[in-house]
Amino acid sequence: MSNEKNERAASVTEKLREAGGLLDERSRDVARATGVPEATVYGVGSFYHLLARPHAKVRVCTGLSCQLAGADDVLAAARKAGLPVEGVSCLAGCDVPPAVLRERRVLPSVTVADVERAGGDWTKLESAAAPGDTEWRGAIGPERDDPDTLVLNLFGAPRPLGGAFARARELGPDGIVAALETAGLQGRGGAGFPAHIKWNGVLSQAETTRYVVLNADEGEPGTFKDREVMLRRPDLVLEGLAIAAQAIGARDVYLYLRGEFEIPWGIVERMIADAAKSGVYGDIHFHLHAGHGAYICGEETALLEALEGKRGMPRLKPPFPVEVGLWGKPTLIHNVETIACVPSIIEKGGEWFRALGRDEAGTKLYCVSGHVQRPGTYELPLGVTLDELVEAAGGYVGTPKAFSPGGASSGFLPMSMRDTPLDFKSLGKVGSMLGSSGVVVLNDTVDIREAVLHQMRFFHDESCGQCAPCRIGTRYLKESVEKDMREGAGSAGALANVAEAAWQMNEGSICGLGQAAPLPLTTSLEHFPEEFGA
Repeated sequence: MSNEKNERAASVTEKLREAGGLLDERSRDVARATGVPEATVYGVGSFYHLLARPHAKVRVCTGLSCQLAGADDVLAAARKAGLPVEGVSCLAGCDVPPAVLRERRVLPSVTVADVERAGGDWTKLESAAAPGDTEWRGAIGPERDDPDTLVLNLFGAPRPLGGAFARARELGPDGIVAALETAGLQGRGGAGFPAHIKWNGVLSQAETTRYVVLNADEGEPGTFKDREVMLRRPDLVLEGLAIAAQAIGARDVYLYLRGEFEIPWGIVERMIADAAKSGVYGDIHFHLHAGHGAYICGEETALLEALEGKRGMPRLKPPFPVEVGLWGKPTLIHNVETIACVPSIIEKGGEWFRALGRDEAGTKLYCVSGHVQRPGTYELPLGVTLDELVEAAGGYVGTPKAFSPGGASSGFLPMSMRDTPLDFKSLGKVGSMLGSSGVVVLNDTVDIREAVLHQMRFFHDESCGQCAPCRIGTRYLKESVEKDMREGAGSAGALANVAEAAWQMNEGSICGLGQAAPLPLTTSLEHFPEEFGA
C-alpha cells in the first residue's frame, strides 16, 4: 500500500470523530474527503463504540468495581433525568467508582446527586470529586522512603528528558538489549513475554524500515495503572519510546491511547511538544492516535489494524509484529508500564532491576479496587501476596471472600489462595494469571454469580466477532450464567456444557480474549461450586 493510501485509510476514524461519529450522511462525507469507499468507512465506524453510537453523550461504567460502588443507581438516575446515556465497561476508573464518561472526559466518583444537579443537560454533568482541566490524580500508595527501590516512582516529578537516552546511545543496540535481558523485564501488559526477545526479534529483520508502537489502550476491567503512569511520569514513557526507537533503528513512534484518555492525552502531548522543541531525541517523530472505544484493540495486532484505519480485529499469528507489523514492517509494541521501565534499567542497570523483585524481576504496579480501604495504584516488588497489597491499601472492607488477581481475564480465586505470589508463574500454576495486575477484592456481601455475570457480559459485548469460538462462546457462557441464576437449584443442566465450551474457546479463538473469557466462570465453578444452581 502506498504512503498516500496509508494516510487516507488511517485518517478515516479521525475524520469520523471530527464529524461527530456515524450520524446521517457522515460516512458519505468522510468517503468523499478521504477517497476510501463509503462501505469501508461505515464498516470501520460501526466497529468502534464511540463512533457507532454518537448520540450517547454520557456513559456510566457498569464494570465490577463500579457496580460495587452503586453504578446501577447512577445509571438509573441518568435515564430518569433524560440524559443521553448508556452503560459501558470499563473506563479505567476502578479506583474512583462509579466512573462516568462525558463525551471523552472521564469523571471520577459520580453520584446520583451529581446527575440530579445536571438537570437533564449532559453538558452540565460534573462530579464533585472531578479534577481541573489539567490533571486527574488518582489514589496511589504511600511514598517509599528510598526512591532507589522504585522503578517508576509515581511520586517523582518529571525529570529533564534525554539523560537515559544519552546513556542508551553509548550502550548501542546490543548493550541495550543485554541490559533488558539481565534485568529480566517481562511485558507488563498481560502476557509477561520477555522484552529483550521482542527487541532482538525486530533487530534480526532484514527490512530497515521499522516502527515502535505504544499500546496505551488500557481497557481490562480492574486496571488503571497505565493511566497513572501517563499522568504522573510521561517523561519515562517518552524516554522509553525514544530509547526503543534508536535501539531498533526506527524513526517513527506511534502512541495509541484509548479514546477515553482525554486528560492523559493532553499531558503526553505537551511532553512530546517539549521534546520536539528541545530536539533532545533528534529525528525521532512521535505520533499520537486516539482509539475510539474497542477493548479488543488492547490486543497488539488488533491495535495495528486500528492504526491502519481498519476494524480492530486481531490478525492470525504467525507472522508476529516483530516480523510483519504496522504497514507490513517490523514493529516493536509495548504497553505503557513496560516501556516506562526502560529508562531506569538503562540508568541503573539490569541487576539493580532484577534484585527489586522476589522470584521474578523488578517492581510491579498493582491496581487494587473493590472492597479495600484505599483503592489505587501501588508499586511493590513483583511477587507480593494479596494481604501485602491490601495492607498497603489500608486493609480490607468487611470479610474478604474472593479476589480477581489480574483483571477480568484472570477469573476469581478464593481467599485460601491469598498467599499465592502475585506474579506470572505462581498464578499460572493455580489456573489464573497476573495479566494486567488489576486486583479486585470481593467481600462476603457479593454473590459470586453476579460478579461472574458482569464479567461474562463484558466479554460478550467486547468480542469482535471475527472467530466463531469466541463470538458464539461468549454468548453461550453469558446465557448459561443467566439461566443458572434464573432457575437456581433446578437448573442442573444450565452449566453442564461449560467445560466443553471453554475448551473450544481456548483452543479455537484467534486471540487472548476468547481464550481467557471463560476463566471468570470456570474458576468460580471450581472454587465456589456451592454458589451455583448445579
